[in-house]
Parts: sequence; C-alpha cells; structure tokens
Amino acid sequence: MVRLYNIPCAEEKKAVIGMETHEQLPNSQPENQRLSGKVAIITGASRGIGAATARLFAREGASVVLASRNVDELNWLASDIAAEGGTALAVATNVADADAMEALGRQTMTTYGRLDIAVNNAGVALGNKPLTEVSEE
Repeated sequence: MVRLYNIPCAEEKKAVIGMETHEQLPNSQPENQRLSGKVAIITGASRGIGAATARLFAREGASVVLASRNVDELNWLASDIAAEGGTALAVATNVADADAMEALGRQTMTTYGRLDIAVNNAGVALGNKPLTEVSEE
C-alpha cells in the first residue's frame, strides 16, 4: 500500500497512483451540487477518510475547513481543492486540545460566519471507558 501523505508534492502523488489525485464526479456540476452554500469542518482531514470526505464535500459545493495536526498535508489538500474550484481552509488542530478545538470553531465562524456540518473523523485514544466518564484532562 502506498502512503500518499509521505509523498511531498502533488505531481509525485499523481505519478505514484498513476492518475489524477482527484476525479470529477458526474453530479459535481454547479446545478447539481447538493452542499452548495454549506460549511463543513472535517477533522482528521490530512489523509484517508478525512481527505476523501473533504474532496467529496468540496465537489458538492461545500466550503470545507480542514483540521488536522499535519499542516503540510492540510495545505496540500487545500491547494488541490482550490485548484479544482473548491473552497478550503486549512487549520492546524489537535482534537485532544480543547483550546485548539475552540480556536477551530472561532476561525470557522470568523471566516464563513456559519457551520452546517461537522465530520468528527479524527480520533483520540482515551482508554476503554464510556464517553460520559471521560474528562478534558
């Protein structure tokens, strides 16, 4: 399995997988964009499911706020989304840090004035206990 997030530039990523890093979806024409005008925060957006979700949401017209600790991958993804006509904001965020999460929300509201969708894709290992027993500390 090729780990694309370890490959520094878009052209190299394209060469590794042998195709464009994104493909146009048939329903992504402006008149068919189901998320037009929506704003989505996607945590864990620097790779994998988070990055794929961000691409799909942007193709469907959403402005996506990309959140992850990996700022280089976030910036690459934001640039790639913008190159395809989408709108993306990269925000370095550690989801285990309550202050960082508040800053993510503030930056989203300052930039877009709204939040419609939250994709909580990033995980934090807190042990094997119910959420109600977990504290911020």
